Amino acid sequence: MHADATAVTSMPSDEFFLARQPILGRDQKLVAFELLFRAAPEHEDAQLTDYAAATATVIAHASQLGMEQVVGEQLAFVNVDEVVLMSDFVRFLPPDRVILEILETVLPTDAVLARVRELKELGFKFALDDVIGHSEQVSKLIDLVDVIKVDLKGVSMDELTRLAQSLRGARQKLLAEKVETVEEFRLCLELGFEYFQGYYFARPAILSGKKISPSEMVVLRLLELIGSNADHAAIEAAVKRDVLLSLNLLRLVNSRAAGPDRHIESVSQALTQLGRSQLQRWLQILLYSMPDGRVELNSPLLQMATTRGRLLELMSQALRPGDVASAETAFTIGMMSLMDALLAIPMGGILERVDVSQDVKGALLDRAGDFGAMLNVAEELEGKQCGRSLARALDKLGLSVKQIREIELAAFNWVNSLRE
Repeated sequence: MHADATAVTSMPSDEFFLARQPILGRDQKLVAFELLFRAAPEHEDAQLTDYAAATATVIAHASQLGMEQVVGEQLAFVNVDEVVLMSDFVRFLPPDRVILEILETVLPTDAVLARVRELKELGFKFALDDVIGHSEQVSKLIDLVDVIKVDLKGVSMDELTRLAQSLRGARQKLLAEKVETVEEFRLCLELGFEYFQGYYFARPAILSGKKISPSEMVVLRLLELIGSNADHAAIEAAVKRDVLLSLNLLRLVNSRAAGPDRHIESVSQALTQLGRSQLQRWLQILLYSMPDGRVELNSPLLQMATTRGRLLELMSQALRPGDVASAETAFTIGMMSLMDALLAIPMGGILERVDVSQDVKGALLDRAGDFGAMLNVAEELEGKQCGRSLARALDKLGLSVKQIREIELAAFNWVNSLRE
């Protein structure tokens, strides 16, 4: 008999955290997000019940809002324990948009195997979580799953090579989990892994003597001019020094203009049309773009940076209603927080080239002040272990678990809308 969703959702819906971790393909573009549910700290003594309830609640939200709000165009990996797997509410998920990730705690009983086959008939795909060897669970489920997740922290490099060779089948794809360094990514690439999860791409690989490219320097210089309230002529002159930047600016403004009679042909007009605040935001996003100026929204660094920017902006709006300057500062801090990984230069070196306020410097270098606390919250929400430390960061700001989850969903939705 399947569990009733109403029984499972007896826990109040505002008592869990939602985290979202990127999953990359071999080309290092985003292909999916894993959705992670953590009970709020006061409920950590009842993880199983809480987990099922949190999952049920998020599934209910996802079915109402549409999965696009949570993961955009990407697939969603959703963890399922036995309670969730056997429940009716799992059917609310769209089979073409999700991969059900069977947790390592699930025993491969006859009932579980039959349920997996039943859901596969309905179009669901499955992944096997935290594989570190050939257990009974792996042996019994391997032919039913589409993705096998190998936990890099649970195996040695020699074992990893043997495991990859023995697990890789004609149909199953391998996903390397907890990839923390570029070296680990490269090894897994050589071993034939298809997918990668972990924050190796966001770790600053600082290169000694690294020079910022001319186009990056132009954008940083413009951000500095905007930050110091330079006049229109100085900003226009800086834009015109870079032909590609000028063309991209005109393309951006004309894509937003209504009708053929609104076509804008001069940089000066384009800057007026866009406005200083939107120009600053566009430049921050442009820094994470391709060398030819195209914004690639499947770039995991851009996704993380824009999500952080919007999260901080919405937190600032919640804490300081009507304070537009603080909201813009918060967005800037979120966007800049990954520039060391982007430019392969220490954050201190980047801040020497851009004139920013002490609030921005303090938040980026020391996680100081309210903005630093907001950045801490954004970073915690990216992790798998968000719990007590996240609750402490929220307490410091005076935000509730429910508030931060609503802010998160709004931020995800805004980042997804950048595609339009």
